[in-house]
Amino acid sequence: MASDPNIAAQPRRSRPVRVADQIKDWVVERDLKTGARLPNEAEMIAEFGVSKGTVREAMRILEAQGLVVTRTGPGGGSFVGEVTAERAKSLLANYFYFQELSIADIYQMRKVLEPELAASLAGNLSEAQLNTLLDLAARYDAPARNAEEERDQHVVSLSFHAQLAEFGDNRLLGFTVAFMARILTDLTVYRRLYEPHNEELWSRGRRSQLDLVEALRVGDAKAARDIMRGHMESAEKMMQGQEAQVLRRFMAV
Repeated sequence: MASDPNIAAQPRRSRPVRVADQIKDWVVERDLKTGARLPNEAEMIAEFGVSKGTVREAMRILEAQGLVVTRTGPGGGSFVGEVTAERAKSLLANYFYFQELSIADIYQMRKVLEPELAASLAGNLSEAQLNTLLDLAARYDAPARNAEEERDQHVVSLSFHAQLAEFGDNRLLGFTVAFMARILTDLTVYRRLYEPHNEELWSRGRRSQLDLVEALRVGDAKAARDIMRGHMESAEKMMQGQEAQVLRRFMAV
């Protein structure tokens, strides 16, 4: 069968990369948990039928990914590791750093996911969790006085959304929302989207946060969803305005 010229050829993966994938499959098939001991080097060579150098390189790949932990000394060896959420977000952030994401790209996702996250939390948060959100909303109870405070207000506002993600039961939804807050924070800081001063963005954002906490407290899922959707829509417009002003300032230099 002739190959389809419209399908790009997949790059050939090196042997260590293929063996690293085989080791991952081996771990999954045996349902090994974090901390489980892996076979030693000689056993790996026999299991996968490759050279010592290939096994060592494959294990270095898995260590770099956080999937394998190696300890030396008595009781040492290689063990199943756990990729933390923060490490996973950092790896993804490195990928998207080169993708030239726009504010519209991020909010296209946020407008869909965050209202559903908010609705799922209504009536399901403890008093301590609600107070954590209120503390974040109250961190800056007045407009910024300078660019540094403006930047910090943006960062704290996004940490409010990351905290909501932490409280959710759906780990995939929570991870995705927290990751979007992470890359939006990075974009805000790197592109200086906190300049110029925007008191309306601060005022609307803080009001939405306080209203949302109240809806979560009384268990009103519909109100929580509506508040978050409205906040996403207005924040997108204002952040795009910030982005446009930064671009005009850059072009004028």
